[in-house]
Amino acid sequence: MQVWGITHRGAVRQQNQDSFSIRTLEDGRVIALVCDGMGGARAGNVASAMASELFMEEFSRTDDSLREEERMQRAAALANQEVFQRSVQDGDCAGMGTTLVAALAGEQEAVILNEGDSRAYHVNQEGIVQVTRDHSLVEDLVERGELTREQARCHPHKNLITRALGAEPVLMADCFRQPMAPGDCLLLCSDGLSNVVGEQEMLYEVIHGGAPDSCCQRLLDIALERGAPDNVTVVLIQR
Repeated sequence: MQVWGITHRGAVRQQNQDSFSIRTLEDGRVIALVCDGMGGARAGNVASAMASELFMEEFSRTDDSLREEERMQRAAALANQEVFQRSVQDGDCAGMGTTLVAALAGEQEAVILNEGDSRAYHVNQEGIVQVTRDHSLVEDLVERGELTREQARCHPHKNLITRALGAEPVLMADCFRQPMAPGDCLLLCSDGLSNVVGEQEMLYEVIHGGAPDSCCQRLLDIALERGAPDNVTVVLIQR
């Protein structure tokens, strides 16, 4: 398993409220996550950094005899509680929260957890598939048939999310299992990438664009060339 990551404030924002963390475990599996903070100039940074650090700390402490989903859910729940408490107790952080998408990738499969609209894609020679489901207003409208997928991409409220880590005292994250074969990749990203770079472009850069260790930089460069109105974070895991 190999993993790479990059984050950038983009071309417009004054600070970067995204964060990511990656670790290779002793058994060779990779645990990685991307967070996209929200809640004001300072609080977004606090929420994403707290969530990233706390998730990784709790995941490392948790008994590895537990099922992968339970281990990841516990780590996310602990991060949620701490971020929520900070938002309640610190006036500067009131209302803060963060998206979170995390993947535990091994030789046979990956377990993926998400809260919000940061995404995980499964990519291989056969194509690209979004594994996670956005917790967002426009995604709900698409599922109800009130918007097409293309209309959703251009909708003025496309950034309104319906769930965020730290926004409520109890976390309601989703978990997915994704089979992994040799050569398969997982791409984790914040909406700063997915809002300006299409899925087919992601597929091309992962499979055909060049060396895998430069893929995250290439995707970031495309976003920057298009004005990168938001922070951009990309993590690539290759089986």
